[in-house]
Amino acid sequence: MSALNGLPKYVEVATALELQIRTGKWDGGRMPSVRGIAEVHKVSVVTASRALQILRDKGLIQTVERSGSRRVAPPSAERWALVLRLTPGPWQRATLSLSRIGFEAIARREPMHIEHDAIQLAVRMSESELRASVRKAKDAGVNGVFCIPSRHSVEEMQLDERFLSACGAEGLPVVLVERNLRGYSRELTHDLVAVDDVDGAARLTRHLLELGRRRIAIVVASPTSSHNDKVAGYLYALHAATFDPELGVAPAPVVLYQSHDLSSREAYAHLADQIRERNLDGVLCFQDYTAMGLIFELLNRGIRVPDEVAVVGSDDLPMGDQFAIGITTYSYPSEGLAEQAIRLMRERRQNPDRRPLKVVVPGHLIVRESSVRATPSRSDGG
Repeated sequence: MSALNGLPKYVEVATALELQIRTGKWDGGRMPSVRGIAEVHKVSVVTASRALQILRDKGLIQTVERSGSRRVAPPSAERWALVLRLTPGPWQRATLSLSRIGFEAIARREPMHIEHDAIQLAVRMSESELRASVRKAKDAGVNGVFCIPSRHSVEEMQLDERFLSACGAEGLPVVLVERNLRGYSRELTHDLVAVDDVDGAARLTRHLLELGRRRIAIVVASPTSSHNDKVAGYLYALHAATFDPELGVAPAPVVLYQSHDLSSREAYAHLADQIRERNLDGVLCFQDYTAMGLIFELLNRGIRVPDEVAVVGSDDLPMGDQFAIGITTYSYPSEGLAEQAIRLMRERRQNPDRRPLKVVVPGHLIVRESSVRATPSRSDGG
């Protein structure tokens, strides 16, 4: 029993947590783990678990196995489904977390439900199955869908097309995040919120130029708007260098492709072969995991990074600063993307017939050892 007021300690902890919940601390977002609650309140894990059970009994939280506990938002709160069609691979989980974190951060400030598993997609789903899946989500109270389309293959692109058609048929609005549907000249048919990839690639390329690199390539992997924008920013920076008296050069552009038909290991080896053949001294990769894989392959061949070849990435994934050679990158503004996506969704629900909009959210350049040796991590803040 607690000496403070005669109540069991787990009741005290539950009361403290309930007060935080009712003042909006974790609305729609993930709560601390049982162990985290135990540490904060200086109680045992058993006591923390009993406190959470009280909150579950009151309907204030729900617990999902292996996912922890989440605040249950009020019934009247907006309910959004996240459909994140990210490319399979060793870093998929880290990328998935990065894509979700912004929405979860906003859900901790505003009463809303964030549904991660409301709609499940598979290539073999029929039109009727897709319609039924979307209808089920809508009947469960989902007000709209935030979707990162797949960039992986034509078959996955066709599934995205059928999925968006099913959402339209069921009257469920969709805001795309990160990229438009796969394709080089894809018309924008839905609202889109994306990282300012033109700015990101231009800043990274300019950074390499200012370091004296003159044989710079960009690596992309899919015909999607995000990769197309990266190429545009890269080409712009090379062109702008012509008019800069401090640089006075216009390096020849080199666009390399990471093939989905090869394993990751084979793809990195193929890229390293081209880097050696072309005698490149700078490489801009479409994401940090490609930059890291390429760095390992170059080092394995005895090619020094960054002395001989500087390698930069994009998105600032957590793995980018966990090795002796940290990855220079352009940050992923997760919360800013989520804020703009939710704003567009609310506008779309009020005005369903307006023309689709594309909103870009800037990140910032983060310089690490993959481009500048022995330089502590720093940001340009731009």
